[in-house]
Amino acid sequence: MHAIPELWAAAVNWLTIHAVVPVLVALHLARYVVDPPHEIAQYFLLTAIQVAIIACVFRPMESLWPVERWPDRHATLIDRAYTLLKLFGVLPLFTYLVLSPLTQWLGGAGAGDDPAGLLSVQGMLPWLGHHPVLLFLVYYALYDLVYYGIHRLQHSIPWWWALHSLHHSQRQLNCWSNDRDHYLDDLLEALIVALAALLIGVSPTDYALLVLSGELLQNLGHANVRLRFGPVLEKLLVDPHYHRLHHMRVDPDRPQLHYCNFAFIFPLWDIVFGTALFGEPARPTGVGDPMVDADNRRGIVGQQLYVLRRFWGAFRRRAGWRPGDVAFDEGYAPVPARDFDLHALEASQVPLAHAGAATRAVERP
Repeated sequence: MHAIPELWAAAVNWLTIHAVVPVLVALHLARYVVDPPHEIAQYFLLTAIQVAIIACVFRPMESLWPVERWPDRHATLIDRAYTLLKLFGVLPLFTYLVLSPLTQWLGGAGAGDDPAGLLSVQGMLPWLGHHPVLLFLVYYALYDLVYYGIHRLQHSIPWWWALHSLHHSQRQLNCWSNDRDHYLDDLLEALIVALAALLIGVSPTDYALLVLSGELLQNLGHANVRLRFGPVLEKLLVDPHYHRLHHMRVDPDRPQLHYCNFAFIFPLWDIVFGTALFGEPARPTGVGDPMVDADNRRGIVGQQLYVLRRFWGAFRRRAGWRPGDVAFDEGYAPVPARDFDLHALEASQVPLAHAGAATRAVERP
């Protein structure tokens, strides 16, 4: 058993010396990284393990026990690209070049420092410092609560939905879909979660572990696999069926059914706030709005640019700030669901006409 920690330490040390430090020096970034380089090496090793689990465990599970069988998985390839870009590029850059220096500048907790933060968990409950596993679970629960709140806003505020809808547009929901996001959406999420982490005194290293472990559970939650945790455990931990219901396409006969299961890790938050949905069979995933569904015909660059236009079309209008379900017309303006016929939109798959037009083809008479 002692060989495993020694092997891990050796791997971290080798990666630090032969990869992390040379890259930081070559990019002239060494002086900007507050945390020791070996922590960055550890992050990339953990990330490599995460990707290996997705590719070698979750992906085969999708082939053996799929919820839906797809003759062609081509639509899933873009999600895999999003995952690799985020885990090996966007996330480490933010964590070690933004979060860590910001923590130090604000006087927060650093590696090995005493806990800090306006609402430091260890400051309020010092005894948790002697129970690191329990402390991490507390951080985990608070991390998930913050994400639950963010997730509710992403679905409620039209301009934020304009960004977040990219994540939901995937009809072939799969184990790589968790990181299919617009980068502005990712930035807003990361800033809010990082600020919360600073407030409660989470160190950059613990923050990275929170994000990585949370990501892995969310990759499982998005997997196209017939896996349920049972009547008891499904109330404690989000399983693929539970989160798949969150990604269901809108049912015109039950238009509020899809507004459910916002928690990423602990269904507790959905149960507490009345948004939990259990017992419903699996349904097709994606977004019925043709303007959002069109994301599936674009590559990463096209998606990022197109969604940004959708976001700006909502952000600059009053309707983009009024909470509620919307679709987007041809001019990228958000149209409240009460102003058009969901059945007609679903049947026609034609985008709503521009708000300036005299009539809309799918408007109620």
